[in-house]
Amino acid sequence: MSTTPTRRRLFERGSWPEASRVADVLRAEATGGLLLIAGAVLALVWANSPLSEAYAELRDLRVGPHALHLDLTLGTWAADGLLAIFFFVAGLELKREFVAGDLRDPARAALPVAAAVGGMAAPALIYVAVNAATDGPLVGWAIPTATDIAFAVAVLAVISTHLPSGLRTFLLTLAVVDDLLAITIIALFYTDDLALPWLAAAVLPVAVFGWLVQRWVHSPWLLVPLALVAWGCVHASGVHATVAGVVLAFTVPVLRSDGEDGPGLAEHLEHVVRPLSAGVAVPLFAFFAAGVTVDGWDGFTDALRDPVAIGIALGLVLGKVVGIAGSTFLLSRFTRADLDEDLSWVDVIGMALLAGIGFTVSLLIGELAFGPGSATTEHVKVGVLTGSLVAAAAAAVVLRARNRVYRRLHEEELRDEDRDGVPDVYE
Repeated sequence: MSTTPTRRRLFERGSWPEASRVADVLRAEATGGLLLIAGAVLALVWANSPLSEAYAELRDLRVGPHALHLDLTLGTWAADGLLAIFFFVAGLELKREFVAGDLRDPARAALPVAAAVGGMAAPALIYVAVNAATDGPLVGWAIPTATDIAFAVAVLAVISTHLPSGLRTFLLTLAVVDDLLAITIIALFYTDDLALPWLAAAVLPVAVFGWLVQRWVHSPWLLVPLALVAWGCVHASGVHATVAGVVLAFTVPVLRSDGEDGPGLAEHLEHVVRPLSAGVAVPLFAFFAAGVTVDGWDGFTDALRDPVAIGIALGLVLGKVVGIAGSTFLLSRFTRADLDEDLSWVDVIGMALLAGIGFTVSLLIGELAFGPGSATTEHVKVGVLTGSLVAAAAAAVVLRARNRVYRRLHEEELRDEDRDGVPDVYE
């Protein structure tokens, strides 16, 4: 069957990001990771400088139509709106892995899903244990359960040059499942005004979006308005609006229905949208999410004496490792689920440490649990920041060491190819 003119134009002519050298640079994951880290560092420095009030005023500036209940702060637009673009790209990539990649094997896909569940249960138990022993508030048990997918993937991209691709796939799957479960927890335990009619209303634009992309309609003039309506309905329902990005991505076909070779629509849309996600959405999200005010060294140490902050930090650093590595080991040991043959258990521990980075959803649950602006909420921010930084630093140590090992193995393989003409694996 010959390629239709529409599809031929899609893959031969390309779109505007493909013609841009800047877009090509932004498609490199390390570039997006560095931009995200730069945004987070700038926010931390500004929020703890003499100009901290200016940062707070900018973050809390309200923009948007009041009639549609979308007069949101810039911080909310970044966390709920811009991050949905990142979730759309992550959802496209994840669906490709489930349909045509390593995760199409159920035995292999089961491990990151189980790891996500274990990585949420263990931090919650640690938080409860710490606060129950000190008569602290138990209502914040869900705060350390969330993994910030954008930060975790970005840090991995900066660290990794030779780590197996399966490690990133494992982390991406785990983090997406983690976020979806965290959103479910918010809806069940921390939302008093869940608007089910709005959630039901989101089904229509999602269904139309899915119907169009299944027929290879890729016009932004049709898809973008539908995506915005779907996002608006999910946001109005009280559910974290980033879930709309994942749901829309899962409707996009991965394989070409005509049986011909070449990229599917999911791969094409990921290629087009990734520069916007990496170069704009994620850095701005990091800038507005990471601006935690510590209130000096005395304020920092006082906050860390609070059982709430202690439970959160221990949950993110220790709980994630125990939950993720432990559940992965038990499932692979006692079932037919298999760990990627290219990964070692040290890699899994490093990735589990990386999953201890929690920002957006953790801070959101903290505000829902203790109220915005309360003293305990400020201690929550310190606990999340401390646990995330320690987890990121520990992950960097472990994964950079593993990166050196894989780089050495890669160099040895190249030397073997130069000497023998073929890699050892084919001998």
